[in-house]
Amino acid sequence: RFHIALFLIMGSTGVVEAMEIMLIAVVSPLIRCEWQLNDWQVALVTTMVFFGYMIFSILFGLLADRYGRWKILLISFLWGAYFSLLTSFSPSYIWFVFLRAMVGCGVSGHAQGLIIKTEFLPTKYRGYMLPLSQVFWLAGSLLIIGLASVINPTIGWRWLIRIASIPGIILILAFKFIPESARYNVSTGNNKAAVATLERIAKMNRSVMPEGILVEPVNERRGRFSDLLDSKYLRTTLQIWIIWLGISFAYYGVILASAELLERDMVCSLQTAAKELGDDSEESRSPCHCRLFAPSDYRIMIISTIGEIALNPLNILGINFLGRRLSLSITMGCTALFFLFLNICTTSTGLIGFLFMLRALVAANFNTIYIYTAEVYPTTIRALGMGTSGSLCRIGAMVAPFIAQVLMSASFLGALCLFSGMCVVCAISAFTLPIETKGRALQVCNSSFLTQLQLCPHEKMILI
Repeated sequence: RFHIALFLIMGSTGVVEAMEIMLIAVVSPLIRCEWQLNDWQVALVTTMVFFGYMIFSILFGLLADRYGRWKILLISFLWGAYFSLLTSFSPSYIWFVFLRAMVGCGVSGHAQGLIIKTEFLPTKYRGYMLPLSQVFWLAGSLLIIGLASVINPTIGWRWLIRIASIPGIILILAFKFIPESARYNVSTGNNKAAVATLERIAKMNRSVMPEGILVEPVNERRGRFSDLLDSKYLRTTLQIWIIWLGISFAYYGVILASAELLERDMVCSLQTAAKELGDDSEESRSPCHCRLFAPSDYRIMIISTIGEIALNPLNILGINFLGRRLSLSITMGCTALFFLFLNICTTSTGLIGFLFMLRALVAANFNTIYIYTAEVYPTTIRALGMGTSGSLCRIGAMVAPFIAQVLMSASFLGALCLFSGMCVVCAISAFTLPIETKGRALQVCNSSFLTQLQLCPHEKMILI
């Protein structure tokens, strides 16, 4: 019962995060028209969102390891909801960029929800329940696209942002039902709070606490950046950073490229038809061209977005039977291949098919690396490890708009080759990761002799 409730509440953070991140893709054509922006200015909006995300990912990860996951998660939601609402009142392009960057800062703390969920889930369930969290991200993405298709043509993008802020505000009210991680409390020596949380879980599950005590490990300093680069984790950390950067580069590249393909009619069959009809208007040649999404464009975005759960069953099987490393290597290699398929001259239906598979593959990549990163580090540096990885991830996200929205206009094949090449690098890095976490218990402390708590000689101990 507890795990189901936690899964639903923590999963809802993915809905909010998806809506805030996907918002840029659906409002870009409107702000381009309102403020007469060129490609570089439109790309800068997305880049600044991820710049804020990058800076605060490390900060929130550091603070979460020192002061608790729950507090940081609450602060990030309050921050994100506040600045998201302010964005809808932006009087100019500069203010819009600044306020969306502040939203990115807040959204970066949402990763602590995954940390809390990971630290409560038993080893045998993590490989199944964590990938299912992708359903919530999908729900958020579909919700924002559906709202945009109705609100953008009628009352405008400002009301879209205001309405999109409501789920985040509602979720803040549910924070009293979210417990602090018992693993975190034990790692800080706060056994009393950990026992209280476990008793609450036992009561919710209608079961009885086992007899015994929690053994407190040696009090280590928590959230030390140097531990990530310790000889035990150095190679793992560096390869994880490369993979996070590449996965984010590919994921947001697909999202932004999809919007760009639709906004500019870059399907070869449509371009040929336009040339035959002599469509060489001043608007189509202008660097500040203004073409709003049609209903059919929103439908294509919805279909391709649904692809994010298309491979979930196979992804879950791969993670649990092939292992995290091999599964990630395979999906990254396939992602590289499908990026190159976008260069094939095809119809609108063919484009939808390629985008559908790309969204499925990049979503599977994210599923796997999230699980692996949360499992590979000990409790004392788990949030910092996730935070630094998320920060490096946003470097890829910051670069993606300039490839998908700027370079793609100049050299379509060149942009696709960049995306594909990065995916190949990530596939190799994933295959050569030194640690496989499949079936591996979460580590408690950084010191090797403390990775497994010792049983008391005359008492049973509650293992969490």
